[in-house]
Amino acid sequence: MANSLAQQLKEQNEAGRARIPAETLAVMDRATADIASSGIVESSLNVGAVVPDFSLLDANGTKVALSSLLAKGPVVLAFYRGGWCPYCSIELRALQAKLPEITAADATLVAISPQTPDNSLSTAEKLELAFPVLSDDGNHVADSFGLVFTIPEDLREVYAGFGLDLPKANGDDTFQLPMPATYVLRTDGTVAWRFADADYTKRAEPDDVIAALKAL
Repeated sequence: MANSLAQQLKEQNEAGRARIPAETLAVMDRATADIASSGIVESSLNVGAVVPDFSLLDANGTKVALSSLLAKGPVVLAFYRGGWCPYCSIELRALQAKLPEITAADATLVAISPQTPDNSLSTAEKLELAFPVLSDDGNHVADSFGLVFTIPEDLREVYAGFGLDLPKANGDDTFQLPMPATYVLRTDGTVAWRFADADYTKRAEPDDVIAALKAL
């Protein structure tokens, strides 16, 4: 039996932290704590909210409108930071593994990040994703959900030390990212279920997403 997503993320976190110097971990942990204390989880769109419509480019440069997806059935939106984030990759693979069950619930799954379409394509190909991976240029859609935050200067230095070039990945120099979050939307565009956590190592369990779809 495959490990739960939570267990996979826990193992990734433990292995990662074992390799990172204590002073670097302190910067990372402080940034996460600051995001949590900002109230972003509480203020972001939650159950019962009406989601604003949007159109974003997929990894192949095709425009995808939320309203068109909702016309076919419920929609699962998975906001992630980028293909450079190992926790995001684990989450996206876990969602891909459950895609048949999501589709069986007459739902459409899409993933959204601020990456450029080229980088989204690289992520989709590397992870062998069979669902749309959308590019939220400038984090405008994530911002409309109340999910966007700006990475502090000291964490930018940490990321640069890891070899991560966020401006190149996202095509801008705002150093803004979405808080990872997963939404299950009814066909009328209202939020039926949501998972959001300021700790980017925590993600929605795909089985919980499927249970939310079956409860619609």
